[in-house]
Amino acid sequence: MPFRATPVNTSLFVGVLILAFFPNLFIALLRLPLLPFSPSFSTRPSEPHPPDTTGPQDSCAATCPSTSTMSWSQKTFTLPPKSRGSYLVTDHVTSSVPEIKNYKVGILHLFIQHTSCALSLNENWDEDVRADMSDALDRIAPDDRKGNLYRHSAEGLDDMPAHIKSALIGSSVSIPITDGKLNTGTWQGIWYLEFRTSRHSRKVVATIQGEKK
Repeated sequence: MPFRATPVNTSLFVGVLILAFFPNLFIALLRLPLLPFSPSFSTRPSEPHPPDTTGPQDSCAATCPSTSTMSWSQKTFTLPPKSRGSYLVTDHVTSSVPEIKNYKVGILHLFIQHTSCALSLNENWDEDVRADMSDALDRIAPDDRKGNLYRHSAEGLDDMPAHIKSALIGSSVSIPITDGKLNTGTWQGIWYLEFRTSRHSRKVVATIQGEKK
């Protein structure tokens, strides 16, 4: 039967074309009658939400120093060559890092670049404490004179014991700076502990972070 161009047929034909080429438009037209019942529909203009003032406020805004006043400083210095023992080196550190006096508040971090020595904070008055400390560490990790304690002995009998002592004590210390001085306790000092029998020259990296005067 030939196609008859009636108003109804024409409307159906146009509707099929719209559905075929514009499916999203067709779906939008179907949703249009339901729009007033949508929970997101509102005839009132949206208003901005007020700022949340109930949460914790940044108390640092008025009391903390500006980041523009914060400063970093780093240098490397050498400790006096020493053989096995524990040594007080506070004065040597402060003379090697005179930048300390430029800081109102901060932290001095000292890192020794070796695996058979250590840095520590300990007794600064009685030198017997340092001798006792070295003796105690020798008892904990003695030299392997019989050759049945350690596998590693590439540099002699004191090689592996030195590594063990270094791991026990540590390779770094951090000390607060207050008004250009190290803020240590009355009886605290910076120790350099050497664990090798022969004399060695050791390097220390000093890093300062803080607020300058």
